Amino acid sequence: MLFNSFEFIFLFLPITVIGFSCIGKYGRKRLAVLWLVASSLFYYSWWNPAYFWLITASIAFNYVIGTTLSKQLSLSKISRKIIVASGIALNLSLLGYFKYANFFIKNINSLLEQPVIHLNTIILPLAISFFTFQQIAYLADAYEGRVNEHDFLHYCLFVTFFPQLISGPIVHHKEMMPQFEKNSTYKLSSENIAVGLTIFFIGLFKKVILADGVAVYAAPVFKAAEQNIMLSFLEAWGGALGYTFQIYFDFSGYSDMAIGLGRMFGINLPLNFHSPYKAKNIIEFWRRWHITLSRFLRDYLYIPLGGNRKGSARRYLNLMIVMFLGGLWHGAGWTFVAWGAMHGIYLIINNIWRTVRQALGYDSNASSRLGHRLSQAVTFTAVVFAWVLFRAETLNGAENILKGMAGLNGFVIPESYLEGLNQIVPIKNFLANIGWEFHPLKFLRGKAEILSLFFLLALSWCAPNTQQIMLHYHSVFDIYRVEIKAWRWNFARWTPNFTWFLFTLSLVIISIYRMMSYGYKEFIYRFF
Repeated sequence: MLFNSFEFIFLFLPITVIGFSCIGKYGRKRLAVLWLVASSLFYYSWWNPAYFWLITASIAFNYVIGTTLSKQLSLSKISRKIIVASGIALNLSLLGYFKYANFFIKNINSLLEQPVIHLNTIILPLAISFFTFQQIAYLADAYEGRVNEHDFLHYCLFVTFFPQLISGPIVHHKEMMPQFEKNSTYKLSSENIAVGLTIFFIGLFKKVILADGVAVYAAPVFKAAEQNIMLSFLEAWGGALGYTFQIYFDFSGYSDMAIGLGRMFGINLPLNFHSPYKAKNIIEFWRRWHITLSRFLRDYLYIPLGGNRKGSARRYLNLMIVMFLGGLWHGAGWTFVAWGAMHGIYLIINNIWRTVRQALGYDSNASSRLGHRLSQAVTFTAVVFAWVLFRAETLNGAENILKGMAGLNGFVIPESYLEGLNQIVPIKNFLANIGWEFHPLKFLRGKAEILSLFFLLALSWCAPNTQQIMLHYHSVFDIYRVEIKAWRWNFARWTPNFTWFLFTLSLVIISIYRMMSYGYKEFIYRFF
C-alpha cells in the first residue's frame, strides 16, 4: 500500500486517524497505541503478509536485547559489550542475508567462472534497511543508558509507526516516544489535521506530478545506455537531469507525506530533506539530503571509526569507508558502491579545499552572492554525475551515459530548436564551426522537455521548501539545528485561510486526476 494510492488516501488513512482519535478521546491511551500498532502492521503486511513474521520477530528480539541492556546495569562492561555486539551482529546478518546474499554469491560465481554456490532468488523485504537501522540505533542508545522507557507496546509503535516505517526518517526512541505520553496527542486537533493534510498533499503533488512526470525523460535514456546505444550530449544530459529531478521530488514528496501523516497524529518527525540542491558544497548536501541517515552514519560509523580525531589521513579513510558502506546500504550492486565511493571522493576534496582556504585566511561563509551561486552550480553538477551511477543498472550503462555527458559521443541538436534564435544571432554557424551536428534526436522530447528541466531546476534552487512554507506551525524538529529561514514573500507562508484551502484543494484535484489517468508508481526509496 503506497502513500500515493487510493486505498491509502481514502480508506486506510481516514479509518486509522479516526479510530486512533476516537479511542484516545475517552482516555484509552494504551488501547489507542494498540490500534496504531495493529494498523501499522496491517499497512506493512499489505505488500507481503509473509514478512509480518519477520518484522515482529525482529521487534521481539531487539526489545529483549534493549531492555536487558537498560535494566541489567549491574552486568560487567564486557558482558554488556558482548550483548550489544551480538544484537547488532544479528541485525546486520539478517539485513545481509536478505539484501546482499544474492549479490555476493553472484560475484563469487563470476570470479570463479562457474556456478559453485546455488541460491534461490531472495525477495527483499519491504523497508528492512530502515527498521534494521532504527533498531540498531535503539540498541546503541540502550547500551549508553539513553533509553528510559521499556514498555513493549510502545516499543512496537516506535518501530512500526507507519508514516516513517517504509523510507524513514530514522528516529531515536527518545525523540518519538515522549510525544505519545502527552494527552494532547490523543485528541483530534483541527490544527494538526489542517497542517498535516496540507503537508501531505504538497508531498503528493511533488511525487505524482513532478517526480512521476519527469521520470519519462530519464527511463528511455538509461534503458538505451544499457543496450549500448550511443547517446549524444543533449540526450545524455536530458536523461541524467530527468533522473536528478525525479529522485529529488520523489524523496522530497515522500518526506513531506511522512511528516504530514505524523502531524495528523500530533507527532513531529525529524526533518529529513531540506532543499539539498541549494547546497553550496557536498558537506552541506549531506546535511540536507536524507538527514537522519547521514546522522546515523556519522554517529554509529564515522565517529566510532575515529572521525576526525586521528589526523587528516585517517579522517579521509573514514570518510571513504562510511560512504562506501552508505552506497552499499542503498543497494546490492557495484553501481551503488561506485556512487558511494564517488561521494566519498567528493567529501575528501571538499574537506581539503576547506583546509586550504582556512590556511590562506579565507572565511568560507564570506563568499559573494555570485560565489555562492557558482559553488551551488558546481555542487549540483557533481551530484548529477553521481546520480548516473545510482540510477544505472550496470557500470557499463553508467559509463555510456557519462561519455555522452562529457561530449565524447558528439554534439547534436535539431535545427528546429534554433528557430527564431538563429534570426537574432547566427548561432547555427557558430555551433557548426565548433563541431555540432544538426538532425533529430531519438531520446529527447523536444523543447518541452528542456523547458520542463529548467523549470524543475528553478523550483529546486529558488522556490521555498515545505518547511519554509509551514514555518510558523512547527511541523518538524531539526536534528542539526539548522535555521529554517522564513521566505522573503509573505504570500508563500501558510495560514489556515480560504486562499490556502483553495490552493491545497487544487493540488489534490490535479494529483488525483493524474493518478486516475496514469496510475501511481512506487517510491524510489521503498525497497532500500
